[in-house]
Amino acid sequence: MVKILSEKILLPAALFLVVALIPLFFGFNEYYTFTFSIILVYACASSAWNIIGGMAGQLDLAAASYVGLGMFMSGTLYTRFNIPFWIGMPLGGLVAAGFALAIGYPTFRFKLREFWYALSSIASVPILRTLFLVWEDVGGPIERWLGKPQPLLMRFGSFLPYFYILVAMLAAIIYLNYRIKNSKTGYYLFAIGADEEAAASLGIDVRRYKLKALITYAFILGMLGAIYVNLLGNYHPDHFDTFFTITVAAIGIIGGLGVIYGAPIVAFILVGLNEVARFSVGTIGGLPWVIYGVIMLGVVLFRPKGVGQLFNEAYVKIKRSLRRKRK
Repeated sequence: MVKILSEKILLPAALFLVVALIPLFFGFNEYYTFTFSIILVYACASSAWNIIGGMAGQLDLAAASYVGLGMFMSGTLYTRFNIPFWIGMPLGGLVAAGFALAIGYPTFRFKLREFWYALSSIASVPILRTLFLVWEDVGGPIERWLGKPQPLLMRFGSFLPYFYILVAMLAAIIYLNYRIKNSKTGYYLFAIGADEEAAASLGIDVRRYKLKALITYAFILGMLGAIYVNLLGNYHPDHFDTFFTITVAAIGIIGGLGVIYGAPIVAFILVGLNEVARFSVGTIGGLPWVIYGVIMLGVVLFRPKGVGQLFNEAYVKIKRSLRRKRK
């Protein structure tokens, strides 16, 4: 019992406790709370990406589409009908999941893979951006602001509640990753990611499990969009942003494909570095791309399996140390 608590609960709980105390370390300053909330948005998105990209091996580049749909769904329901974000969150997730199904079914049906699938998924981002720019009933070229705080409708006057909602969401996503990875579905997804033909020859329904992973990923990002739109305070078609979608995939790849804790840790490092650079030297066109490019090049050369392996190795050493102390 002590072994289970120490290895499965106490160590992850300690990590999340440190994250939860971040606002306290910075005196509950709104700027820092907002900054770390944005980092948590990327951590949640890249951890969810691990299900489709890390386990199933599908280079999905439609993160901005799913998050954007969640933003527009929940934001429109709130601004036009005063429907709380607590309801808009799951509805945004369902819309994103339905859109993912509409994209995933034909692409998986015709066996688009690797770069072809990546191109087809990222194409949805500018398509949706253009669609919402001309669809003035819910979109259009004008920013739509959420207005004054209404706490009962999940529209808070401070960034702090969203920070803790994101912490809880990240914990749930990591737990979901753990459950999937150690289940039959996880074994099937890893087999598909390694070799689709070999997996199909073993009787695995490749298309079904890829769709299952994609819909799960899209639903999470659709819900995440409801929190993201509250952090920004407005929604606009420009939020269908290719930089966001590539960043999510880059964090997942650098963190290590299939590594549960790799993506959120890398998100804190990469997005944090980007924010420090922006604060220190101002906005320089292309600076984030330079940072990500240099880091990805280093990972390819020195850690091709992702830096998440380093954290896995450290975690194993900690577990061994705990076992020795118990003995």
